[in-house]
Formats: sequence, structure tokens, C-alpha cells
Amino acid sequence: MYSSDTTKYLIHIAIHAEGVVEKSDVVGAIFGQTEGLLGEDLDLRDLQRTGRVGRIDVQITSKKGETRGEILIASSLDRAETAILAASLETVDRVGPCIAHVTVEKIEDIRVTKRRKIVDRAKDLLIDRFEEGAIESTVLLDEVRDSLRIEKVSELGADRVPAGPNVTDSDAIIVVEGRADVINLLRFGIKNAVAVEGTKVPPTIVELCQTKTATAFLDGDRGGELILRELLQVADIDFVAYAPRGRSVEDMSRKEITKALRNKVPVEFIREQMEAGTEGKPGKSSVEAAAQYRQREEARAEAGKSVARKQREPVGTGAVTLRDHVGEVKGQSSGRFLAPDFSVLMDLKAQDLERVLESLKGDVTGLVVDRVIDQRLLDMLAAKGIEFVVARDFRGIIKRPLSLKILKIDQF
Repeated sequence: MYSSDTTKYLIHIAIHAEGVVEKSDVVGAIFGQTEGLLGEDLDLRDLQRTGRVGRIDVQITSKKGETRGEILIASSLDRAETAILAASLETVDRVGPCIAHVTVEKIEDIRVTKRRKIVDRAKDLLIDRFEEGAIESTVLLDEVRDSLRIEKVSELGADRVPAGPNVTDSDAIIVVEGRADVINLLRFGIKNAVAVEGTKVPPTIVELCQTKTATAFLDGDRGGELILRELLQVADIDFVAYAPRGRSVEDMSRKEITKALRNKVPVEFIREQMEAGTEGKPGKSSVEAAAQYRQREEARAEAGKSVARKQREPVGTGAVTLRDHVGEVKGQSSGRFLAPDFSVLMDLKAQDLERVLESLKGDVTGLVVDRVIDQRLLDMLAAKGIEFVVARDFRGIIKRPLSLKILKIDQF
């Protein structure tokens, strides 16, 4: 639009035409109606030819039979000359066949704008870009310890695979993808990692896996998946740990690494799921297999908790199934909150449900209540983590929470 090297001022002009016009019409009107108006020294065409005025930038839109927009003209003239030029543009009263209204809104001093940007940037540089002159002793100690750990990365066997200092002496090893993964584990005190360094598993790692408890800990991407499949074919892997999807072991924090290694999965389960691709069905990926394993283990743990709960002394009701609870509540204008094993946690009057919900705490799984439930109540129940509700009726429900199952008393 204008040259930042020579421009001093930028004229902002508002234009309103009582009809539909094009940019070329506006530019033609400006040149045509100002020609000879200010004499030869301030003729707009001559000023543009000599570079003292930039090109005319027109930004307009037409709507409902009218055209509005803005005209920008850059000037390297002095203040007085620029003001005269700007005033002359307001004499334009027609664009093509349409009546037009042209008004100078402001004349921007480009140098002032530049100075303002310089000051703002200088403030940012002063605050953020100067290196700190002081450093805490703890930071120095951490840097020295990190460098010491990195220096301890060794190379094992004829393959010269990168490894932590405790790989040969430890009964267990962690097989990772590359040297950077070994360094990151060393940074957090894990010294028994050894790196594959490529998609082909080196013989040194195969030998180590035969004599030690081996855990594969690979990146959460396609490359990690392929390396794991080869490891399972050529090496004796005992467990598999997983980086989060799309993450690399070298980028993980101490907490993420600890969690991943704690949640490692037995290799037998991984083999079973990955080799399930029979009868034309594709096998699961290792990440999917791990997720299924965790779900199975969580289900087993929950089943154990449910058995333990059922062994407790029952609370004053003879109901043992959901149908029994519905039968005892139906027609009584009452309700009850149920535990995961369908034991009664609390009896209440149906009219007091809102008040009770506000103070409700504990491991509540369901609600059986002889009253109508509306959208507000349903949202309150979902917010409390309740998994199902049985009620006389549901009215005004626009959006049902996905986590909440709803049933009517008449269904039982």
C-alpha cells in the first residue's frame, strides 16, 4: 500500500456512494475531480509519478443499493501540503452516476506509529529478552547432576547400543527406541534403559532380554507400534508400557514416565490381542490392547469391591433388586438413593429431592423416585455422578446426559 521508507503520513478517507460502484469508479472520480484543482505543484498524477504520493487504496462493499468503504492514500509531503491534498479529496461529490460523500477521518503520522511500536517492543525486550544475571544454587546443582547422568550413557556389545549404567548389573531392563529416551530416563534416575536405535532389533538387546526381565517402553506412534511387533517376534519381552498417544518417551515428564511404567501390561495379553486378527478380522493395536487390559482389570477390581459390599450388613429394607425397590416406592410419593450393589443409602420424600441433592455425598449409583423429573433435576443428578434414575415420568427433557440412564416406573 505504501513504502515504509519514505511515507510520512497516511490519509484515511470514508466514502459513501448512493448506488453501486466499483473501485475503478472511485479512483477515476478522485483523479478526474481533483485535476487542476490545486495547481501543477500539487497535481495528484504528478505527485504519484514522482513518488511523493502513494497509490490510492480503495476498500469498499456494496449492500442494499449503497456503497461504503475506506480510501487510504500515503503521502511523503510535509504537513501543510498533506492537509491541502486531503481537503481537496473532500470535493469529490460524484462517483460514476452516483452521488457520493467523501470525508477525511484522520491523517495518521506514520513516524508516530513507528515510535509507539518501538517503545512497546523495547518494553517487551527489557522484560523478557535479557538473560537473568542471577541463578539459584539448586538450578546449578540440577544442571550438574543432569550432565553427570548424561555422561553415564554407555554403549553395549558389538552393536554399540546406548544404555544406562545399570543395564548389565540389573535383573530388569527397559527397552526404549533411541539414545534420547535413555537420557531422559537417566534424568529421572532410571538407569537400566537400553535403546534399539532403529527398526531392526540389535542382537545385543535380544541377548539381554533372554536373561533379564524386559519391559518395552516405546513412543505412542506408528513407529513405536512397528518396533514393538518386531520385539515380540525376536526378543523375550515380559511387559509392555506405553507413552501417551502421539507422545515420545524423550519428551515425557517424571510423573508421566512413572505412571506409564506402573501401568505396564503383561506381554501375554498383548500377544493375545494383537494376534486376534483371524477369520479376516484385523488384530488390535498394542495401544488398544493395553486399554482393554486396563478395562478388564478395573472391572475385576470393581467386581471384588461389589462382592465385599454385599457381604456387609444390609440396611433396613428387604429389597435386593431394582424391581423390588420400584415396587416399594411406587405410589408412595417417596424415593431412595441406591449404592452400586442396590442397597439403600438414603430414603427421602419425593418433594424433598432438590434439597437432598444439594447436600448429597458418597458413592451413589442410582435413584428410584415416585415423581416427575424435569431437565433441571436431570442435570443435577448427572452432575452428582448418578448412573441411572427410575421415575414416574420425565417431562421437558431436551438434552439427556449420555452418562445417565433413565427408566420409567411403569416399565417394571
